[in-house]
Amino acid sequence: MPVLPGSSPELPPVEITLRRSARARRFSLRVSRLDGRVTLSLPLRARESEAMAFARAQEGWIRETLAQMPRQAGIGLGAQVPVEGRLLVLSPGTGRGVRIEGEQMLIPGDPAQAGARAGAFLKALARERLVAASDRHAAAIGRKVNRITLRDTRSRWGSCAHDGALMYSWRLVMAPPSVLDYVAAHEVAHMLEMNHSADFWAVVERLYPRWKVQRKWLHDEGQALHAYRFGD
Repeated sequence: MPVLPGSSPELPPVEITLRRSARARRFSLRVSRLDGRVTLSLPLRARESEAMAFARAQEGWIRETLAQMPRQAGIGLGAQVPVEGRLLVLSPGTGRGVRIEGEQMLIPGDPAQAGARAGAFLKALARERLVAASDRHAAAIGRKVNRITLRDTRSRWGSCAHDGALMYSWRLVMAPPSVLDYVAAHEVAHMLEMNHSADFWAVVERLYPRWKVQRKWLHDEGQALHAYRFGD
């Protein structure tokens, strides 16, 4: 993989993913706001040397954009984690199960496993919340959810298959409940309209009238939810 060389610890090497495209008419750069991957699109017949010369000319912009990326937050006891829109402190607990008390998520057992146990707790909570929201919205339009799958997706918050199966990012449970509810309404609306037409948005409006506010929250704040690493 081509690399922009680094000159110091503050300026490390930057890997560049080259992507040739029949539709590309010029060079273009993109830095993923989710994982920091730098992609350079180029026409099919363009030379790699010319592409990298373009990248070097844009190195200042690349590094500035990467510097503005949210830092990954390692999770352990004492860390703060957003849960349903509230920042909770991971704290030692007693007993066998993880539980929430006040502003704390109490985690019993080996402190070294606190991150993984917190992640498992959040996934279980996400399934509970998303199943309830999806079933409620589906009933409102006379449909039934086939199945729900949770993943740690970076490209989308949810999807709906033609058979009514829904997929969600479990990290939605870290967002305010209204955001999770909107995404569930959005995906359930696809059971009637497998597109993003005016008819589709009319269904979303019927299911969740405040959807524009929640969609903006995801656009502005959602990427930060991917910065938390739970060690699982």
